[in-house]
Amino acid sequence: MAQIAVLVKPTDSFVTGTGGAPKIKNPQTGEIATDRDTGETLYTVTVMQMSEGRAEILKITVPQSGLPVGLAAGVLVRPVDLIATPWARIFNGSLSDGIAYRVTRLELAQAPAVAAPAAPAVTVSESAAPAAAVKKAA
Repeated sequence: MAQIAVLVKPTDSFVTGTGGAPKIKNPQTGEIATDRDTGETLYTVTVMQMSEGRAEILKITVPQSGLPVGLAAGVLVRPVDLIATPWARIFNGSLSDGIAYRVTRLELAQAPAVAAPAAPAVTVSESAAPAAAVKKAA
């Protein structure tokens, strides 16, 4: 199978839609998927990739050792060594195809700094209006 290294640009943002869930190898038996070389349990993390005004949903396979502490839905992450593997199979007479994504690990990313909102400006006429109303009431 062809494996394609995916460029992760510094301007791309990745936000988790789910925390890690064990990847199921066989839904009928509930068998959990493991890495062929290491035997390590594999997890699936759903991530939204935002790049240049577009968003894509990716289901990424991550080895257990590559899951950061604090991983949860809505967390900014950075994929390390993102690989795409195209696949195709015939199941019940129908062709299914897609792209499988895998990383060596996910790193928690810092949110971009956001400036605090400025206090609303008050004009002289707005600040004087309540005082004038108090004088008339007296």
